[in-house]
Amino acid sequence: MSQRTARTAKNGSAAPAPTGATGSPEKSAPESAAEPTGRRGGAGWALLITSVAGFMAALDNLVVTTALPSIRKDLGGALGDLEWTVSAYTLTFAVLLMFGAALGDRFGRRRLFMVGLSIFTGASAAAAMAPGIDSLIAARAVQGVGAAIMMPLTLTLLTAAVPAAKRGMVYGIWGAVNGLAVASGPLIGGSLTEHVSWHWIFWLNVPLGLAVLPLARLRLSESFGAGARLDFPGTLLASGGLFGIVYGLVRGPADGWTSAFVLTGLIAGAALLAGFVVHGTRAKNPMLPMRLFRSRAFAGINAASLLMFLGMFGSIFLLSQYMQGVLGYSPTEAGLRMLPWTGMPMLVAPIAGILSDRIGGRPVVAVGLFLQAVGLGYMAVVATAHASYGAQLPALIISGVGMALYFAPAANLVMSSVRPQEQGIASGANNALREVGGALGVAIMSSIFAAQGGYESGQAFVDGLRPALVTGSAVVAVAGIAALMIPARRRTAGNAADAARSGSAGPAPVLETAGR
Repeated sequence: MSQRTARTAKNGSAAPAPTGATGSPEKSAPESAAEPTGRRGGAGWALLITSVAGFMAALDNLVVTTALPSIRKDLGGALGDLEWTVSAYTLTFAVLLMFGAALGDRFGRRRLFMVGLSIFTGASAAAAMAPGIDSLIAARAVQGVGAAIMMPLTLTLLTAAVPAAKRGMVYGIWGAVNGLAVASGPLIGGSLTEHVSWHWIFWLNVPLGLAVLPLARLRLSESFGAGARLDFPGTLLASGGLFGIVYGLVRGPADGWTSAFVLTGLIAGAALLAGFVVHGTRAKNPMLPMRLFRSRAFAGINAASLLMFLGMFGSIFLLSQYMQGVLGYSPTEAGLRMLPWTGMPMLVAPIAGILSDRIGGRPVVAVGLFLQAVGLGYMAVVATAHASYGAQLPALIISGVGMALYFAPAANLVMSSVRPQEQGIASGANNALREVGGALGVAIMSSIFAAQGGYESGQAFVDGLRPALVTGSAVVAVAGIAALMIPARRRTAGNAADAARSGSAGPAPVLETAGR
């Protein structure tokens, strides 16, 4: 008996099915391989533990946005520093997400889940106690590292604990909790900032983390992936490349686009990302195999996801400051007024799911993205230094409906664009690209804002906000065009020649296919 088999037997849990880079079980493996057989807690405990952990990681994507004016007033810092309080988290989260899942596959998913949760909780405490803006940015970066290790393993651990017949319902609850975190992020951040202190948007994670850690140790079974390998070169190339580009975009407005550091960051970042693409083409076991992008379905939905998050995150970053700094709303009032946008998916997603089942995911996603683009363009038109909330509300509702129509079918489009045994890495790649899009969106749209306006007055802020929102609208419209690249749904398993060219077998008839 091998050491790994002995560890699994000791915990009373059979090893789950082989996984892709995100640690998600391969659908083609026998269902029994992923069933828990141990003495630890069952599906209920696993759902509670993974849902709370997922809520914490998802909440931190947007919870800081409504606190930015208070952070700037308390700790100081320029626009670039505010960008990094958001981007330091999303960037490390994005580039290490697939690597974190692979670590769990190799060294034990429960063990690495607890490591990631410990890092995230400790970094949250450090962010809450940060004496200056630089230390806050550093703590946010470490938070992203913890989330990148913890988040992808939540779904894998949940899958291993839940019988196959009940997974659909449990996945729905898990997804709803994560959606609630995204929707409530600006409101929670605004309420805590106004009524307690911005420090509490980070302190909130500490008691939750300390409560979940012992439960994870006692109630989750250990499991390992089959033949999991770590792609250190790919991780270094992707991390270095993205950091260089985001650094250049953030520092460009302040230092000048021709300064040595800015040019070095942009050029070196682009070169490293090009190296990452080459590595993904030639390496034996890359973290992101570039052959997957031969499928128009996979390429289309991932391009749409990256561009959608670029436009959405960049807009929310600026609009939350606009509502407080220009229109004079309190942090809580700003969070409430953002709900028609961020909270709309909770209401519209079920309808979007029904529509996607009937007519396919491509038209639903495309319409959603075009609505999001219209909403951002509308907001750019009505944004003034004294705009009423009634003037802004239609734009927020349109954007919210568009976001809901995108989210509901996107996961199915991603999963059905690759072979069953590649669904784990496909899901991880899509999540990573969305986080990268968020980091780039904050950097790019803030650069446009800084070039055209600033914080000197309400009118100066609006002068910078409008072109940034127009850019966001255009980017999301391009995302809609990318979604139209996704082949239409077929009632058969798909064209064999297309599957051979894309390196993916045809999915089941009920899924979107990767045809021509």
